[in-house]
Amino acid sequence: MITIFTPSFADESDTNAQNLTVKEIVARMSPQRFHVTMLHEGTSDPRIANRPNTRLIRCGKHGTTPRIVWQLLRRIPEVYFFPRWGPLDASFLAVRRLLRLKTALVTYIVSGGLYNPEAPPAAMVRNAREADLVFANCNYLSCLVRERIGVAAGVRYDGIDRRFFFPAARTADDHPLTVLFAGSLRPYKRADLVVRQAARWPDVNFRIVGKGEEEQNCRRLAAELGCSNVIFAGHLSSRALGEEMRRADIFFLPSILEGHPQVLGQAAACGLPAIAMNIYRPEYVIDGKTGFLAESDEDLSSKLDILIAQRERRICMGKVAALHAQNFDWDQITLQWQEAFEEAVAKRRTK
Repeated sequence: MITIFTPSFADESDTNAQNLTVKEIVARMSPQRFHVTMLHEGTSDPRIANRPNTRLIRCGKHGTTPRIVWQLLRRIPEVYFFPRWGPLDASFLAVRRLLRLKTALVTYIVSGGLYNPEAPPAAMVRNAREADLVFANCNYLSCLVRERIGVAAGVRYDGIDRRFFFPAARTADDHPLTVLFAGSLRPYKRADLVVRQAARWPDVNFRIVGKGEEEQNCRRLAAELGCSNVIFAGHLSSRALGEEMRRADIFFLPSILEGHPQVLGQAAACGLPAIAMNIYRPEYVIDGKTGFLAESDEDLSSKLDILIAQRERRICMGKVAALHAQNFDWDQITLQWQEAFEEAVAKRRTK
């Protein structure tokens, strides 16, 4: 049995994309072949809490890093999966180097920005160059890792949780036309562009899901532009987000800094045509078939105009999107991760 530690949280209420990914993988991994240790702060996802050969370490407010590192050294894992950029990762990897531990490092790179001219974050470079195996969550990011960091990276997509994200059953227009945005309200997500589009289309509902430092700025902008058609829905659970998506008609994501955003896959699974920026080459969207990938802000606006005005086209794109989303199946992706863990352990043992 292979023992794995991941600095990921198993909390049921945690909707962080990176933690969601790990929860879906661990919930499906064979408990006969893999013992997994994760972190948690509150109530854990019952699929993980009830999984055999699973250990959950509670994180406190103080002294968490030394305590967890000590526990890992008492039971040294064979795999350290998905290192992040925090003090826990830095501490354990330093000990790994110092003691020459046989723990295999399996790095998963999901962060965007490698297409920008700035140097990659030091922690990302460390995680890639010290790893036994490196994966990215899409082909474009895999190429960027090779070009910018000098490390070969395979591809492991994020899947879609079909408990929450599936097409709507409605067959008629039983609601006002709705454009949906979902994401953290940070500057690079550009939720203000959603508000500006709402000002252009006063008879269309625009719903913004998420919280963040830009919320008040967006609310002020909506008031200044007289946008009574903008609703701020706040942070939602995965279940509630799926319901929100099934009530919408178009998914609109003007963000310019992404890796491979899961929310585009979730929208596709719910039968939503999506409009996003092409700068990060998202594979959840097939340009012209399941939605549009825009090259500029003007292109974003024109593509939104097309989907708002052309009912049959957006319905057709939504149906194709739902079919395309079936390619991102968590069960198959988990089998690929299991093979990767076994390969990493075998590779590390020969060093």
